[in-house]
Amino acid sequence: MSDERNSDPDTTHRRPEGVSDKTVEALGALSKALETTERARGALYKFHQLTGSADFAVGDAVRLLREAGHDRDADLVEREVLGRNVIPGHWTFQLIETYNRTYYRPFTEIEQQLVQRLAQGCDHLYEAELKRGRRPLGGTPGTSTHSD
Repeated sequence: MSDERNSDPDTTHRRPEGVSDKTVEALGALSKALETTERARGALYKFHQLTGSADFAVGDAVRLLREAGHDRDADLVEREVLGRNVIPGHWTFQLIETYNRTYYRPFTEIEQQLVQRLAQGCDHLYEAELKRGRRPLGGTPGTSTHSD
């Protein structure tokens, strides 16, 4: 049995007066797009880390080829693969820096600006209203008004 008496969102997640359903829906869509961007950014960091790990393994392979007496093959791998740019002139950290500077940061700044301007800084209104609408009267086990 739930100890929750009130299933309304806390004050930080209540829709400010005058904010329309369409505005809440639009900000929710923008928030969802930003969340997808966060996932894409994470995949970019994963790519960066995997590529770096592979490059260190290439270094190990070069060393082992030399130890096995295959200097010519070690030279080939070292010259053609070790430390190679992933695209002309760029290592993966440079891709991340460019992505952050030209896409990610402007997107997060604009999303924050719109939440401030259109919803008086109330973030996640769409999700908070969805949560309230999906909870049975009186709440559900493990929820409280403090965690809205």
